[in-house]
Amino acid sequence: MDLRKLKTLIDLVSESGISELEVNEGEDRVRIVNAGSPAPAGQVVYANPAPALQAAPVAAAAPAATAAEAPAAETGFIARSPMVGTFYRAPNPESPNFVNIGDTVKVGQTLCIIEAMKLLNEIESEQAGVIKEILCENGQGVEFDQPLFIIA
Repeated sequence: MDLRKLKTLIDLVSESGISELEVNEGEDRVRIVNAGSPAPAGQVVYANPAPALQAAPVAAAAPAATAAEAPAAETGFIARSPMVGTFYRAPNPESPNFVNIGDTVKVGQTLCIIEAMKLLNEIESEQAGVIKEILCENGQGVEFDQPLFIIA
């Protein structure tokens, strides 16, 4: 699904006053939720995005986020959040961080904790390498599939 279709769907949802619209086109699935603001706004979520279309919904929903993620994709593996929750760099405030920029990590090594519904979930590295960048602040809320770390 191209960016023009997404923009048209977002405009239709915001102008019509409906709260939610879901469209399936082949393997692509788009869900647009109207936040209720008078300005054209919407949230676009892809369940199984095609690799070539992955940047398009982000550009429609938040142009600033695309600018931040574009250079990151070129520099290494992006570790993403598997869930919605609160990001923590250490097991408790008195402990050292799990990882810092410049640290070498192995597959399966704990990178951070995401607290979701009072459960602390350790997020492990899916790839070995060096931590190039930490994209979240300690205590920050994170969304599903949000980039957390860049590993090169």
